[in-house]
Amino acid sequence: MSKPVIVCVDDEPTVLESLKIELKRVLGDFCLVETADGGEEALELIAELQEEEYEVALVLVDYIMPDIKGDELLREIHARSPHTLNIMISGQADLEAVSNAIREAKLFRYIAKPWQPEDLKSSVIEAIQSFLQDRKLEAQTTQLQQLYQQVQAFNVELEHKVEERTAQLQRLLEFDSLA
Repeated sequence: MSKPVIVCVDDEPTVLESLKIELKRVLGDFCLVETADGGEEALELIAELQEEEYEVALVLVDYIMPDIKGDELLREIHARSPHTLNIMISGQADLEAVSNAIREAKLFRYIAKPWQPEDLKSSVIEAIQSFLQDRKLEAQTTQLQQLYQQVQAFNVELEHKVEERTAQLQRLLEFDSLA
């Protein structure tokens, strides 16, 4: 599995740079950190990452952007990548926008601007851990389903052998009773 990817979306270059610096400081090389300066660019970036088979673990999105509002962007990202966790970072999001993001995009967390570095750090670490744990559980579930199917196939085969052996024994018993 390739490194998980975090995508930061904000129309302010200084905010993007600050997020990237803080995330690199917290996560080192554990995750790739990509940036987009708007919603359309973010959707293109996520599509490219998915084509290259990267898993987008987390998206951090500002609410107020010129091309698309943060809650709308998160809804679209969720539709394209339902496993991706979402954090909205904004100083201007209203309750309706946050509740839309919770309801329609499974918003993981809301962080107010200006953010506290410790809050950002703990939120991102928790999100990445949650994402990785979910992916691990999915892999284990798939593995268990495959094992279950193998056991079912083995049971069917075993039942056929038991039926064949039972039929053979019945024929032998019938033969013995005639003799």
